[in-house]
Amino acid sequence: MAKCDMCGKSPMFGHNVSHSKKATKRQFKPNIQRVQVEVDGQIRRMHLCTRCLRTLSKTR
Repeated sequence: MAKCDMCGKSPMFGHNVSHSKKATKRQFKPNIQRVQVEVDGQIRRMHLCTRCLRTLSKTR
């Protein structure tokens, strides 16, 4: 699974907990998008989570 190139966010692990409180393993995956971003005057292709994309659009 991809990792965010800006903040380092990657999949996290936890439990699904049913009504009977039986815990089974699950994975929380971040919403990673492959986008083109201008860095130091050059266009680079990066894997970014949607939270970082929102932050980038605010600074423009």
